Amino acid sequence: MSKQLGLYIHIPFCKSKCDYCDFYSLPDREERMDAYQKALLTHIKETAPQARGYLVDTIYFGGGTPSLYGERRIRELLAVIRRRFEVAGNAEITLEANPDSADRRTMLHLRRAGINRISLGMQSAHDDELSALHRPHTFQQVQDAVAAIRAAKIRNLSLDLMYGLPGQDMARWQDSVEKAISLKPEHLSCYGLKVEEGTPLCGRVRRGEVLPSDDQQADMYLWMVARLESAGYHQYEISNFAQSGFQSRHNLKYWLTRPYLGFGPGAHSDFGGRRFSFMRDLDGYIDGVLGGKPIIDSDDLIPKRERSGEYLMLRLRTVRGIEEWEYRREYFMNFDPVEQKLFAYEHNGWAARDGHRWRLTPIGFLLSNQLIGELLELQESATLETTLPKVRDTPPPQPDGDTL
Repeated sequence: MSKQLGLYIHIPFCKSKCDYCDFYSLPDREERMDAYQKALLTHIKETAPQARGYLVDTIYFGGGTPSLYGERRIRELLAVIRRRFEVAGNAEITLEANPDSADRRTMLHLRRAGINRISLGMQSAHDDELSALHRPHTFQQVQDAVAAIRAAKIRNLSLDLMYGLPGQDMARWQDSVEKAISLKPEHLSCYGLKVEEGTPLCGRVRRGEVLPSDDQQADMYLWMVARLESAGYHQYEISNFAQSGFQSRHNLKYWLTRPYLGFGPGAHSDFGGRRFSFMRDLDGYIDGVLGGKPIIDSDDLIPKRERSGEYLMLRLRTVRGIEEWEYRREYFMNFDPVEQKLFAYEHNGWAARDGHRWRLTPIGFLLSNQLIGELLELQESATLETTLPKVRDTPPPQPDGDTL
């Protein structure tokens, strides 16, 4: 059976730049779209032979604002991907969209091209909160976009929400969540607002703008987790919730350390034991691909020991969590120090276990940076085992694959 592979296509063009955004995205560069398309197509064709023996089961168009790129270009990219890669018939193909660029005609053409999942940047149901973030849309446009997506018969919709916004309190956050639920998406991604260095929002905060406190944001998060569960959206990662069967298969590749290839400036890949990324420079990427010049920004061969740290760091973001025998069998590492710390977390209500499997609780997720950091420090000090230790129990039967 072919190994599975995800593809990520970065579309860096935006109508405008939101105040909190530190992704590589560029407003007012539409004149470079055709040249960028040529570079992307060239890069995809050149890379495809390296993926022989892999079955592409997820494709993700992220940004930026891919819905601004034009359905003709998206259709052309998908056609080349299908010709050059082996693509599964049931592949999950996601496109990120802003509400102001998700009209019915565009969504219909995208669905016919093969897009079967839309990730829509709602963020808030309150226009003043959207304006404070310099989002280029209103809540009415969110509602119109959802209607257009459904009219195009796209049956897998994810909405993005943000809490901790300027001027936001619990009541307003609850109202945004309720209005998102009323739109009946299959998936919700709910993120706390982060103040990233170098963004306009960072400058605003330094000049004295006040955001909800950490305690207020924690209350918003815990209320959201309970409310979404009661509405049928099951948490499967710190910030992600889905109806049964609608977890993001592409994003799960990141958290379960599965291979993926990225294309575009700033895009990352994890493939063939290497992790690499491309320069965050639109013109440099175009010129490099078309001119045969270097475009790689970083390239690292990831040793097994470092992979063991990724196992802890990424899988503890999910409700699947980590499992003793996975860890011992895959990385030949002593799980005992990690488990002793997890017992302490369990006592504090930060972690829970089911047999040999451990996961963080919603309260633990709020502290995940600190807790995972402590576990990584313990792991760093542990001695690499050359053989498995004597077993204390019979290891559980091995599953056919990862499920959440």
